[in-house]
Amino acid sequence: MSISYDLSKVPRDVVDLFLTFPQRSEFIPVEVGEREIKVLLQNESSLPMADFLAWKFGKKVVTEVVDEDQFFPLLEQALTEWEEESSIESESEEGGAGEDGEDLLGWSHDDAPIVRLVNKTMHQAIISGASDIHFEGQGNGFVVRYRQDGVLKAVKRLDRGLQPTIIARIKVMGEMDVAESRKPQDGRIFIKLGQKEVDVRVSTIPTMSGEKAVLRILDRSKNILNLEDLGLKGKDLELFRKVLAQPHGIVLVTGPTGSGKTTSLYAGLSELPREDKNIVTVEDPVEYQLSGINQVQVNKAAGMTFATTIRSFLRQDPDIILVGEIRDQETASTAVQAALTGHLVLSTLHTNDAATAVTRMLDMGIEPFLLASSLSLVLGQRLVRVNCSHCSKSISVSEHTIKLFDGMEDLPTTQTAGAGCEHCNFTGFKGRKGVYELIPVTEDMRGLIMDVVSADSIKAYAKEQGRETMADHGVRLVREGVTTLEEVARVTKQ
Repeated sequence: MSISYDLSKVPRDVVDLFLTFPQRSEFIPVEVGEREIKVLLQNESSLPMADFLAWKFGKKVVTEVVDEDQFFPLLEQALTEWEEESSIESESEEGGAGEDGEDLLGWSHDDAPIVRLVNKTMHQAIISGASDIHFEGQGNGFVVRYRQDGVLKAVKRLDRGLQPTIIARIKVMGEMDVAESRKPQDGRIFIKLGQKEVDVRVSTIPTMSGEKAVLRILDRSKNILNLEDLGLKGKDLELFRKVLAQPHGIVLVTGPTGSGKTTSLYAGLSELPREDKNIVTVEDPVEYQLSGINQVQVNKAAGMTFATTIRSFLRQDPDIILVGEIRDQETASTAVQAALTGHLVLSTLHTNDAATAVTRMLDMGIEPFLLASSLSLVLGQRLVRVNCSHCSKSISVSEHTIKLFDGMEDLPTTQTAGAGCEHCNFTGFKGRKGVYELIPVTEDMRGLIMDVVSADSIKAYAKEQGRETMADHGVRLVREGVTTLEEVARVTKQ
């Protein structure tokens, strides 16, 4: 349930004082009467600031504590309405993040325009649920794009002259070399958004249109979803849970970057009893925080790679080892050895589907008999956008869409699709859900691995066993009104 106030009625002198607070991420003045000021709080620790604001105007303060889901959208609205539009000048800003990180809501009128612009852009991205921010030159302009629900969308178009200054500001925040613009750089920004702590990974690269910066947003405070919410149901859910309960073996989750692989593994881990198990993870970066497990960040400068950390884990009496990604032969071999010595190993692999994961592991140099003995389950997944519940309606499926599925039988002729409204930012979609394919490693499957068969042969075997493909799962969601055939084709057809 959202809350609404006419923020334009808040007097300008109250707004100006509010905007001078160095940290104003926990309270919002929303109504001003003759004798009192109503202030919304994120928590009661900010009551002294609200008291001070009211005292400066000789009024009493009336406070109300609201949930962050209501607080932050209103704060974004307030800052957007109240921040005076300043002319942005091409000037660089010295200074960097302190030990406690950047307070993203703490910019004030005294900050340089570029600082306010970058902070506000990052703030809006986090509030809107974006996973990445792209700052890039395009033609004669400088464009900011957000990746939301897996799709990039331009949100700001700025003057091209701002590009060097904005990129320099991002480098300062990421503790990168501002003077170096000829080679790629990586950095990290730790920021605060009220009570929320967000880790931002920064990557810059020189292009023909000037330097480009991409910021990956990792909100470690977000809740870990359960397996049902992700989209696993029925026999697939039962199979995944059964494999996670086994004492040893390898479980591989496959898919491209941003397809929710790590989210699925953590959802599975969150269901396991952690009091009587030693669960360790090695990731790059650590994306979630889960109590009761030991999480390690890859640090190549210190010699801590995936492979070396797994070897160290084996001397730590682990029960379950989560490896963020199998990228090379050394990591693959170490993970297999860990599984063969009585540990449950969970990891991800970048392949197009579940069947290809087997051939990829063999291509990395894993002996077929070792892979056949250690592999327990391969899960392929993608994320489809979910129809907006406020503007969805029934429409006919076009012939062009039917052709995208290469003769697949029994496709629906009508489907539910969002028309676009203010609730979904006029995209027709709101949120995402997983589509999955699971291939358990049975005795017959082990024989196929030993024979080093092709990925197509493994797909054919899975189909004979009645296993559902990601496209099959997606079409089932279309029949349920969850998504559209076009969306299923977008994520499952190569």
